[in-house]
Amino acid sequence: MSFHPLDARRPGDLVRTSSTLKGLYARAGAVERLQVVLDTLLEPAAREHCRVASMREGVLRLIVSDSHWATRMRYQQKRLVRQLQAFNEFATLTKIHCKVQPVVVKKPPALNPMRKSAVAAESLKDTAAQVKDPSLKAALERLARHHKDA
Repeated sequence: MSFHPLDARRPGDLVRTSSTLKGLYARAGAVERLQVVLDTLLEPAAREHCRVASMREGVLRLIVSDSHWATRMRYQQKRLVRQLQAFNEFATLTKIHCKVQPVVVKKPPALNPMRKSAVAAESLKDTAAQVKDPSLKAALERLARHHKDA
């Protein structure tokens, strides 16, 4: 018995036909709409630090970048709940919970710069002189010129 993969389909077709993907897509759209409404009420500095995670059973769950923003959101909770309840999306809102999730910043890998020397340039030139392939020979000669410039 061999495995025969299903025919490939366009992403739009998958979203329209798969009930699971359709549900996920709808939830993502709902969260995005909630984020837009929340951003209208947040101060500009807080917008990049507060993201809507979900809204269930009257509880708005926010993901904030650090404890500083979680504390600020707790101080503003009553005002925000009152203002958000004016929107249809937040009609059942009773509480705001904040979860701290620090932003992960990837450090770029340390660069080890290539040391260039005249000896390396001569070695590359000698190798290029013995190579018969013209494209490889040209590449080695270019590399040798870069080493000479150092």
